[in-house]
Amino acid sequence: MTTSKGPLDGVVVLDLSRVLAGPWATQVLADLGARVIKIERPGAGDDTRQWGPPFTTQSNGARGDAAYFMAANRNKRSVTVDMARPEGAELIRRLAMKADVVVENFKTGGLAKYGLDYAALSAVNPRLVYASITGFGQDGPLKDKAGYDYMIQAMGGLMSITGQPDGAPGAEPMKVGVAVVDLFTGLYTANAVLAALLHARATGQGQHIDVALFDVQVAMLANQATNFFVSGEAPTRMGNAHPNLAPYQPFATTDGAVVIAVGNDGQFRALCRAIGADDLAADARFTTNAQRVEHRAELVQALAPFLALQSTDGWIETLEAHGVPCGPINTIDRVFAEPQGVHRGLIVGQDRADLAERVQTVASPMRLSKTPVSYRWAPPALGADTEAVLGDELGLTPQEVAALRGDGVL
Repeated sequence: MTTSKGPLDGVVVLDLSRVLAGPWATQVLADLGARVIKIERPGAGDDTRQWGPPFTTQSNGARGDAAYFMAANRNKRSVTVDMARPEGAELIRRLAMKADVVVENFKTGGLAKYGLDYAALSAVNPRLVYASITGFGQDGPLKDKAGYDYMIQAMGGLMSITGQPDGAPGAEPMKVGVAVVDLFTGLYTANAVLAALLHARATGQGQHIDVALFDVQVAMLANQATNFFVSGEAPTRMGNAHPNLAPYQPFATTDGAVVIAVGNDGQFRALCRAIGADDLAADARFTTNAQRVEHRAELVQALAPFLALQSTDGWIETLEAHGVPCGPINTIDRVFAEPQGVHRGLIVGQDRADLAERVQTVASPMRLSKTPVSYRWAPPALGADTEAVLGDELGLTPQEVAALRGDGVL
């Protein structure tokens, strides 16, 4: 049996973050059932509402929110509060007193002047889990420096190993096509929040979570970092090749390319059988992965003519029949047309009253058998839930909300 309530049902998250890393973390929590209250600036909101084109279209034909905003803000309630006003900061403080979690991504110490930092809020809510996301962390020589995904990809080493190698056409350090540092930071933050919630429920004590984009990027180096630790040599750009495996890259076909991802010696022998090149499997240069990596250039040169003889789809059918990991290089439109993607329901459609079209976002990849994720609300219009949330959570009357709105606090 499954339940309609997610595993975080009853958990209240006060989201003071904007752009991507923080909202990604809170969307993960929201998908898992948490009640997320997103605090936004009156009249402006999250910066990403303007990060377009493309933009959605309102029912009256006017421009709506940017698609970027939609990617990270479903299942949330939008409340507009000006925290720079004492009355606004007090409303947020009162919401924090009732919350289980606060997530913020202001500069280090930036919320202290409003009395919304961890020290101030934990004093009135000792069980509060408070997650701070910054570019470089709460301490150290760069703690006051702003951090953005692109610059962190550069400073954290990712761009030094991404792109074509020196001497190849188009050689230069490259960023990844999506803001992976922000996304990984959101995931690490969500994991840390879940761990801290378990601790808080067991002890009644909250804690401060310090997540830095720079730290996350360095952690993301994974095997490339340990390659450096073991060898003493800094990894370099290798295009689409893998530093530790071969063949593990795309090969040209008659109508495009096929990615082949050989992870062990048995799969390499199967590849050779599939393409009619059994002699390569017996070649002393290629019998083990270590030898194939050492002789990568000769290996690629030997395989390429065989793979150029057939179409991408033809090779995929043949290689899969032999148990060789492979796949096409899909454009994003083809991703969502893939039969597997259609079967798994990777597109979530939701309605929002002010928009002319349904909002489409990518489904959560978390599939829980007992407490599945839920898609309760589309990414909200700016301030759409201000009156309802302040009424439900703080007991404010419509007249009180109207008065605060008239004073510019909301």
